[in-house]
This record gives sequence, C-alpha cells and structure tokens, in this order.
Amino acid sequence: MVADVRFTLGADAARGLAADARSLDALKTASGRDPKAALKETARQFEALFMRELLKSMREATMKSGLMDNEGSELGTDLLDEQWALKMTGLPGGLSEMIERQLRQQIDPAARPRAPDGAAAPATAPAAMPDAGGTPRPSAAQAAFVEQHRAVAQQVQRESGIPAAFMIGQAAHETGWGRSEIRMADGHHSHNLFGIKAGPGWSGKVAEVTTTEYVDGQPRKVVQRFRAYDSYAEAFRDYARLITGSPRYQAVLRSLHSPQAFAQQLQQAGYATDPQYAAKLSRVINTALQLQRALV
Repeated sequence: MVADVRFTLGADAARGLAADARSLDALKTASGRDPKAALKETARQFEALFMRELLKSMREATMKSGLMDNEGSELGTDLLDEQWALKMTGLPGGLSEMIERQLRQQIDPAARPRAPDGAAAPATAPAAMPDAGGTPRPSAAQAAFVEQHRAVAQQVQRESGIPAAFMIGQAAHETGWGRSEIRMADGHHSHNLFGIKAGPGWSGKVAEVTTTEYVDGQPRKVVQRFRAYDSYAEAFRDYARLITGSPRYQAVLRSLHSPQAFAQQLQQAGYATDPQYAAKLSRVINTALQLQRALV
C-alpha cells in the first residue's frame, strides 16, 4: 500500500505532492495563515507535478525488457520518479520561481514593475496552444481582444501611420490581453491600455494606483498617477501622440517595417525596463498580426 504523502509549509525537499484531498485542504488552510508562503508552495507543487510528468514521459519512451516488469516494479518506479521530481524542484532560478512570480502578478496586477515613463511591465497573456507545426495558436480571448480594438486602431493608423496591429499588440502586452487594466478608485476602467503616467503636463482624469517601481534594482511599493480616458479610442490616440510627438521615439517611427524593429526601438528608447521587452512585445505583435489577417 502506498504511504499517504503529505506536506507542511517550511518542511524540507522531501515534501510530497498535493495530490490528495487532505493535502489540498492543508494548502488551502495554509493560504489563510500565510498567503505568501502558500503561493510559494503552490508554485513548487506545480513544478513538482510538471517534473514528475516529464520523468514519466521519458520512462514511457524508453524500451523495456519485460523481464522484471510487473505491478510492483511499476509502483516502485512511480515512487522513485516522484522523489526525483521533488529533489529537482524549488532550485534557485527554477520553474517554481517563474510560476510564483506569474501567480503573484495574476493576484496583484499592481505588482508589475513600471518604466519611468509609465509603461507597465508586460503581464503574461493567456497561454496559446501550439499548432501541429509548433507555432503558437491564438486563443479565443486574444481574438476577442483584437476584434474589440481593431476598428479604432485602424482609424488611428490612418491618422498616425503606426500599424494597427502594432498598437493592438502593445496594448495586449501591457494589459495581458485586457486582463490587467489600470482601474479607477471606484473600480471603473481607466481605459489606459498603454500604462502612460499622468505627468505635470496632463490635465485630464487621473487614476491613482499602488504599483511596484524598481529603484537601483530594488522593488518599492509606491502610489503613482496614471492617465485616465473616457474611451479606448482616446487611449489609442494619446498613445499615438506620444510616439509621434516625442523626440525620444523618432527612431521608432523609422522602424515600422517589422514588429521586431519596432519593439527593439521602443526598448532602446526606454519605454520599459524589462531587458526582454522587445522579444516579448514582438511575439505579441506577431500574434495580433495573425489574428488581424484572420478577421479581414
């Protein structure tokens, strides 16, 4: 009989997987006492489960002799795989740290760092399933986001020359495809799709939110003022004015021939502090382009 595997927050690497009802209940209880530790443990559990399935797939792909294979050996192999998965879980810089960071951003969108000029660090978009050729396939939520903003983006494209898909892609990147928009104090949308701050020259409405700023590489919680609009159309036009009217973004306007060049120039101009911003943004823009062509 397989022993009941349990875990306790703060225990060593021999902790088990939350694969039974009692372990899941323990995790729920721990989340009420210490949400931060529970989030960390949840991320560790995800990584452990992933590693266990990876090891299982590797074993299934390995040819067996059949001489020593029986139910007992299979049970022992499963337990061994689980222990190896636990040993490989929670290492510094590993998958669990990435999962924990993404979960925290989902729970608290304000935890995303913002660039000095107000551009929010990108929220992670819903995962897209790959097609048969390995190319990410857009989700229904992503298609809905493009459809929602396509008309106004095309109008602003005619006014500014910035490709509609580039603007939609950046709006999607900054808001996690619309899931992490900046909101007013009463909960209403600020319609600020691009994370632009309300500087001294801004005379319009303002949304004040607590966000994370990085100073000398250290995160700090601060209250920042962001521009608020009456509609998404205003947000697109204000973004276009920022890009076309600011001298710092002139190189961006000379790089409208490809998503990669556009994103790279935005990063070099200081739109965001994420060192991987250009690579991430160009991927989202390519998804927006793919969806825009499909909707024509």
